[in-house]
Amino acid sequence: MVIAVISDETKMELMTQFCIAYCGILSKHELCSTGSTGKYISEATGLDIECILSQDQDALQQITSRVAYDEIDVLLIFHSPDESQADKDNKYSLLRMCDVHNVPTATNIATAEALICALDRGDLDWRELVNPHSYYNQKKKANK
Repeated sequence: MVIAVISDETKMELMTQFCIAYCGILSKHELCSTGSTGKYISEATGLDIECILSQDQDALQQITSRVAYDEIDVLLIFHSPDESQADKDNKYSLLRMCDVHNVPTATNIATAEALICALDRGDLDWRELVNPHSYYNQKKKANK
C-alpha cells in the first residue's frame, strides 16, 4: 500500500512519535510525504520515505493529484486548527478528493492508530482492486 504522511509544523513531533510506534507496520509499505515531514520522520525512524515538495511549495496539491490518480491508498494528515485560509482550502481539496476516491484518511492520532491496525490485519486489502499497480501490490504479486 502507498501511505501519504503529512503533518503541520506543530504536529511534526506527534507524527514522528506515531511513526516510531508503528515503524514495524509502516516499513512493509511504500511511504510518501511532504519534504520536511518526510525528512524528519525518516531521520527519526530509518523508514524509507519518498519526500516530495514541501507544504509551502504546493505539496498538498501534488498529493491531491496522486489521490485523484489512485496512487495513494491511505492518508495520514495531522494538522493544526490554527492555519491560514490557503492551507485550509488546500487541505479541504485533499480531503474531498480522498472522499471521492474512497481513500481511508486519518486526521488525528486516534484514527491513525485504527487505520494502521486495520492495515496490518488486512482490512484494507480491498484497496488492491483500486490500485493494482502500486509498488506494494507489485511486490506482493512477485512473492507469490
